[in-house]
Amino acid sequence: MMRLISTLVKIAIASLITGAVLSAMNLTARDVLANLGMTPEKLYTLLVKGMEWALPNILLGSFVIVPIWLMVMLLRPPRG
Repeated sequence: MMRLISTLVKIAIASLITGAVLSAMNLTARDVLANLGMTPEKLYTLLVKGMEWALPNILLGSFVIVPIWLMVMLLRPPRG
């Protein structure tokens, strides 16, 4: 768990530094999106559509994966 938190903190720090450098060069997120042919509204729409597709599939998959994981955890020999 500590590795995950450490990795997330490193990503956040790297993003902050990169954002500060880009800001010093007078670049904004809107400028970068415009260069990619995107708008914030279009990006938001794509994210919403992606979540609408992903969430039902995650839920469906969890109906299979969670019981299997639970059985494996219950039937595993004790550690120690």
